[in-house]
Amino acid sequence: MFTNYIFYFLSALALYSGVMVLLSKKPIHSVLYLTLTFFAIGGHYILLNAQFLAIVHIIVYAGAIMVLFLFTVMLLNLNKEERSPKPIWVKALAIIAGVMLGLVLIGVFRGYDLHLVQHPMETQIGLVKELGRILYRDYMLPFEVSSILFLTAMVGAVLLGKKEQI
Repeated sequence: MFTNYIFYFLSALALYSGVMVLLSKKPIHSVLYLTLTFFAIGGHYILLNAQFLAIVHIIVYAGAIMVLFLFTVMLLNLNKEERSPKPIWVKALAIIAGVMLGLVLIGVFRGYDLHLVQHPMETQIGLVKELGRILYRDYMLPFEVSSILFLTAMVGAVLLGKKEQI
């Protein structure tokens, strides 16, 4: 019962901050609201008992990508109010596209069954221990091949980035 309240709170937070990304006048505020959206989605992953996915989501999106967006916005200095107003036909097409998207979403979710086969907290598939067990038992060869490919790519990037000839 308590998880339902947490779910509704995180959902409201994600929707509010997602809308504020679009409605914010300042780009820095949009970036910060997007970071809040990523944290709320990470909370949803924790509610689904996928702790590894939640941590990776927060580290990759809220950490790395949002820092990159923040530095890009700060370097470009997008706070200038030099935007030209949109023509009325562009606004009308945007409204029509939004209404059509809403109709499609209503059609999709009308036929969607919301009942889960199993309660998410009863499964152990998203835990780090279970993920490691499956990764190193069932998918050992593809995991090692991908690690060799990543190592090769890192060595290649270092060699390409060097100034002097080899």
